[in-house]
Amino acid sequence: MTETLSRAEIEEFWDSWLQINRDVEAAGDWRPMAEWYAEDATYGWMYHPDEHFMAVGRDQIRDWAIGIEMDGLDGWHYDYVCTMIDEQKSMVLGFWKQRAGIIDDATGKEFEILGIGGSWFGLKRVTEGADAGKIKIDWQRDWFDLPSTGHTFVEILRSGKAPDTLMKRLEVTGHGVPGHYHYADLPSTLWPPPVEAGQYVTQAAPAVSS
Repeated sequence: MTETLSRAEIEEFWDSWLQINRDVEAAGDWRPMAEWYAEDATYGWMYHPDEHFMAVGRDQIRDWAIGIEMDGLDGWHYDYVCTMIDEQKSMVLGFWKQRAGIIDDATGKEFEILGIGGSWFGLKRVTEGADAGKIKIDWQRDWFDLPSTGHTFVEILRSGKAPDTLMKRLEVTGHGVPGHYHYADLPSTLWPPPVEAGQYVTQAAPAVSS
């Protein structure tokens, strides 16, 4: 079981997380956020039932999750619109909206990926190494509405406002991209590891006969 952190500690960490989000979105380079993750953290999400992304360790998170996967999304911002903190589980749920920073002339508003997007974080206090005593992200799992994502990208392309960087980003897909795995090959679990291990079961599954 992960060591319990105080709510004040989590809130302080979360405030720093929101600030680094603002900073990297303004800079258009998300890589500095890697320092908020533990050396052995995992970060994943699902594209399709048999195409998943997973980064294992801070270096892969920096180079792949917030590197390759985010390159080309200059101007996009992921505004957290609601946060839920569970200090007993050392978990944070953050719900965000994805907006492109590109105005849709038809509406006068930014292109937005509709649907509920969010990130589920597990935090821990690192006990050894250079980060000993510091609170870091132990794991993160994201979710978003993929059909809505595809729809919004198509609408941006049709508007003629897609920058070259976004066009190149749209080529980053498929199992040949670093961190993209078939489900059976995932190097960490689809669900957060402690949840997958059954540490927080709320309702046991009924027995099913064959």
